[in-house]
Amino acid sequence: MSVTSPHAPGPRANQGGGAAIEFALVVLFFLTLVFGILEVARAMYICNTLQEVTRRAAAQAANTDFSDSAAMQRVREYGVLRDSPGFLAFAEPVTDANVRIDYMAITAGANGPALAEIPSGSLPGSPAQNRLVCMSNPNAPDCIRLVRVRVCMTGGGADCNRIPYQSIVSLVPLPFPLPDAVTIVTAETLGLPPGLPPPPAAPPCGC
Repeated sequence: MSVTSPHAPGPRANQGGGAAIEFALVVLFFLTLVFGILEVARAMYICNTLQEVTRRAAAQAANTDFSDSAAMQRVREYGVLRDSPGFLAFAEPVTDANVRIDYMAITAGANGPALAEIPSGSLPGSPAQNRLVCMSNPNAPDCIRLVRVRVCMTGGGADCNRIPYQSIVSLVPLPFPLPDAVTIVTAETLGLPPGLPPPPAAPPCGC
């Protein structure tokens, strides 16, 4: 005759423990699936929004004094849908600091017109000076004809390195770089006072 200890787990206790493990596994799978869907949706949102960031910033920069650092900071903030420094909404780690604004010349080369980035040290001192340079020679290497805006990692020097995507949930890592986002527009007033003509318009360029 066997004697069952009153403290020994019975069949129901064993079933309860197994059910708890199964429930934990199902919940983990379900949460991973839900957060995975949210992360993919967020990644698609960021990828689509980056181009809008460059478009907004370029439209503003084309009419903003490039020699006014405070005004240019406001352009970057406007690009990331803010009125102060910070992250693009729901798109960390993208911030206004990642909005890079370059000024381009259209030079005349042996093979036809070519776009050339104007180094910051070679930019005209003011929009008015740029107007004089461009009126004298529209193809001068320091005549601002175009404005280019990109989204780049900070601290990359002259290179525009792509920003790595940053997941908000560690359960669903998505290790990929955000896509290139570039907008090039014609330089318009560049902050010139009303009544003064802007630089010559950039012709359609097939270069």
